[in-house]
Amino acid sequence: MNTAPHELHLVRRHRLEPVVYSWQGWQALVKQAQDRGPSIGIHLELDTGMNRLGFGAADLPQLEQALATRPKGLVVKGIFSHLAASESAEHDAFTQQQQQRFDDWSQRLMAVLPRTPLRHLLNSAGMVRWPNAPYDMVRLGIGLYGLGAPLPLQPVLTLKTSIAQLRTVAEGETVGYGRQGAVPAGTRIAVLSIGYADGFLRGLGNGAATVRIRGQAAPTVGNVCMDMCFVDVSHISDVQEGDEVLVFENQADLNRLAEALHTIPYEVLTNLSERLPRVFYDA
Repeated sequence: MNTAPHELHLVRRHRLEPVVYSWQGWQALVKQAQDRGPSIGIHLELDTGMNRLGFGAADLPQLEQALATRPKGLVVKGIFSHLAASESAEHDAFTQQQQQRFDDWSQRLMAVLPRTPLRHLLNSAGMVRWPNAPYDMVRLGIGLYGLGAPLPLQPVLTLKTSIAQLRTVAEGETVGYGRQGAVPAGTRIAVLSIGYADGFLRGLGNGAATVRIRGQAAPTVGNVCMDMCFVDVSHISDVQEGDEVLVFENQADLNRLAEALHTIPYEVLTNLSERLPRVFYDA
């Protein structure tokens, strides 16, 4: 999606199709395509208002000329753009403007191409709120997990851990680093096998978040450690070491974690580290 020019030889070697969003990338690709070898399929990114990556309105005349005179080894497979606020009704006028720009600009570019490329604009939220602008493809993104947008899909991602140890806090004692976990004497604490190195970040400690054990919410206690954290299970009967702990299983759970971290659910998900074992189920 954002291949650097110095990586293009690897792209060609492995027959991948890079996104081209700048003149530097275009010039590097032209140089690659002039050498003998297989053709290179490319995808053009247009910046219709996101102001992240892509060719803008001022680039169109030069881009039309470049496409018309490109080496035969460059094949335009797709043209796309990205909506900045497809999920927000307050920005619907801007989203419509982006759609119109994409339609106009892509039509101009297709007029100089020998074959019609695939066009795509919609992300997960765009699929729900702007179904009349699908073009040839859509990019489901976070919707693949049944999350992030009001799609009629089931969540497929669950984060679980387990109780490593149970302990009872004596009078005058505290829990965790910095002695931040000050609790009444007799509090029953479960030590969980997950910490900030796994993606359960420090901002979720000291009561900012809860997990579910035996169907009941258990609030965090003290600071989250690198590999472990602590929750109060005094109110949960029959809790045992080894019990399953549910960190999240649906959009509502993710929203609560994101609110505790003052961020968005996407960032919670992308912070899940490679240390976490992945278990896949075939339905």
